[in-house]
Amino acid sequence: MYRLDRTSFSIKTFREADQNREYWLKKPPSERFRAAWYLICSAYNIDPENPPKMDRQKFSMRKHG
Repeated sequence: MYRLDRTSFSIKTFREADQNREYWLKKPPSERFRAAWYLICSAYNIDPENPPKMDRQKFSMRKHG
């Protein structure tokens, strides 16, 4: 589980922000997806271990042909 390190935030230059991008590009895709999933869950207040199920009544499929 990721924890928010509040001491790591500061105003940065664009060059420093590019270095952050390089850091994440060095990480394997699975770790990037886990970090993205954590951020999405934090933004929408979702439990990452028990996400809500999709409401299938909102979507429908039709066969073409």
